[in-house]
Amino acid sequence: MRLDKYLKVSRLIKRRTVANEACDAGRVSLNGKPAKASAEVKAGDVITIQFGNREVSAEVLSVQETVRKEEAKEMFRYL
Repeated sequence: MRLDKYLKVSRLIKRRTVANEACDAGRVSLNGKPAKASAEVKAGDVITIQFGNREVSAEVLSVQETVRKEEAKEMFRYL
């Protein structure tokens, strides 16, 4: 699954366009490397997002195309 779509489906970022812009600005890294929005995400990857002066790291536990809001938290785990 594409990185921007995963960020939206997992609700780490609310909108796909915002996820796309964050990737383009270099604020999202995948396994320690700056990532494009089109990068493929798989279980076991580590995503790091910079929100202003805060940094959030999460490990991908599962990749699903659609998920309910309550189950979105089960797609990743904060590090």
